[in-house]
Amino acid sequence: MQVFTHTITVRTTRPIEIIDISSEVSASLSSTGLDRGQITVISRHTTAFININEKEGRLLEDMETFLKRLVPKDGNYLHNLNPIDGRHNAHSHLLGLFMNSSETIPFSEGKMLLGQWQSVFFVELDGPRAERTILLQISGI
Repeated sequence: MQVFTHTITVRTTRPIEIIDISSEVSASLSSTGLDRGQITVISRHTTAFININEKEGRLLEDMETFLKRLVPKDGNYLHNLNPIDGRHNAHSHLLGLFMNSSETIPFSEGKMLLGQWQSVFFVELDGPRAERTILLQISGI
């Protein structure tokens, strides 16, 4: 078994943004030359997450609207009274309670074994940010 580590960097432009990173993950997987195994995709942030879902324009808009309604940015949050980094982002951390920081995806014949409608997304909840990093750990034979 071999293990490879890759990093993907993304720039976000909106407060909440859902970015399809499937092609970047697939390219990293292809670069390893591995046939089968698993790939773990992890966000290295506490206000940005990884999700597997369907890439359809209206659905992505629905997801963003849902997140904004679920935990409003202008709520009365204690974290925002004295934020460590100056960002009033308690809502972002609270939304993170419902998300995964990582996903593990099996692969075979060098291709991720995702369903027909599945894509891998990076979900920004505290943007815009000049740089966000996603770590990939790919293990297999």
